[in-house]
Amino acid sequence: MSDAPPTKPSDHDSSHPVDALPPAERRRRVRSWALWDWATQPFNTVVLTFVFTALYLTGDSFLDPAVVELGEDDPAYTRALAGLTSALGAWIAVGGVLVALLAPVLGRRADVTGRRKAWLGAGTILLVVCMFGLGFVRADPAYFVLGAALISLGSVASEIAGVNYNAMLTQVSTPRTVGRVSGLGWGLGYVGGIVALLVVVVAQAFDFFGMPTDDGLGYRAIAVGCGVWAVAFAWPLFRNVPEAPPAGDRAKVGFFAGYVELWHDVVALFRTSRTTFWFLLASAVYRDGLAGVFTFGAIVAAVSFGFAPDQVIAFGIAANLLAGASTIVAGRLDDRLGARRVIVWSLAALVTCGIVVVALYPLGGIVFWVAGLALTCFVGPAQTASRSFLARLTPAGQESEIFGLYATTGRAVSFLTPALWGVVIALTGATIWGVLAIVAVILAGLVLMLVVTDPVEA
Repeated sequence: MSDAPPTKPSDHDSSHPVDALPPAERRRRVRSWALWDWATQPFNTVVLTFVFTALYLTGDSFLDPAVVELGEDDPAYTRALAGLTSALGAWIAVGGVLVALLAPVLGRRADVTGRRKAWLGAGTILLVVCMFGLGFVRADPAYFVLGAALISLGSVASEIAGVNYNAMLTQVSTPRTVGRVSGLGWGLGYVGGIVALLVVVVAQAFDFFGMPTDDGLGYRAIAVGCGVWAVAFAWPLFRNVPEAPPAGDRAKVGFFAGYVELWHDVVALFRTSRTTFWFLLASAVYRDGLAGVFTFGAIVAAVSFGFAPDQVIAFGIAANLLAGASTIVAGRLDDRLGARRVIVWSLAALVTCGIVVVALYPLGGIVFWVAGLALTCFVGPAQTASRSFLARLTPAGQESEIFGLYATTGRAVSFLTPALWGVVIALTGATIWGVLAIVAVILAGLVLMLVVTDPVEA
């Protein structure tokens, strides 16, 4: 791997294999690849964030009936609910550790053997099986472990599949178009998740169209529906995007020997491609801050600005739609201006909007509607530009391994924002100050990103 500046392709450069394809075939492959994000995002939006875990799995259906009878104002009831959320967090943390341990090694094997699409298929199938499995999680404390374990396993499947999906970006784009293609995929993911959420909202508004909802059947049906959604929209990728060729210049080794080879590759990465190495570090920090925007945004809206539940849902839908649209637009700016510039500008805008939310907090909810929504417009662009920037830096044949490291480094520092959020609020006694914790992590990532150079711009 080398930091030598790559030649910036001209609009008439046809040296990339994708350029040799007929235009209709290029567009078909791009659409098919991008639809996978649309297909699988409901797991994150509906199952993991807004509906299944938040409204069902961590609700009183999974508490001891004797505790439920005490009422919501009883401390024992509050502690019991906290116990559910804590247990779910522990299961998800175990999944995070598995991702950190497995992603780069499995990514390397996919590169060497030319089985990138096969691993993506295996991860997608496992994710669908987990969502279907949630259909068996009845509203009974005895089923909580099953639900939490399936959520955790689904998270692992989603991450491992995502490593290979990200690596396939270079198979459907050229250095000239990688930004807009990445932005299209990420933008469709946001929009797909929100469309799925809107379907859930409509189903709830019409009482699931007369379907029995006792024993958690409504929520179980939602999880199964997300699995059906994934099957319906993920298949074009597997039909229309060919498998990557094997990396013939890299030795095939056993699973455990892969960790030794991985260490050698990381050392070589540090010695010969410092840009990639430092970008993995910088992006790990600021991506944790980006995750905190959506993780804690609803809490800030409800607790600090007094948003009612329907206002929180409306804000969430608006935020994700804006994030999706801005991400697609940013993809084109990425190709014109460079991914690094999009990342730096987006992070700077995020820091500014976060400070405005805190500084103008006394003015009330209008501040969060304006500055909060503005803030969400820059999350997607930073995420998609990060993916395209890494795709441009990665040597051919090592995409899955490098994106595996990308997933691992992100997991390695995923405690930063939650920990700082908790400490700041504990010290100040007010949730609004937690926004500054998110801002601090993003700012730290921005500072680290300023020392990362773009070989194309050099």
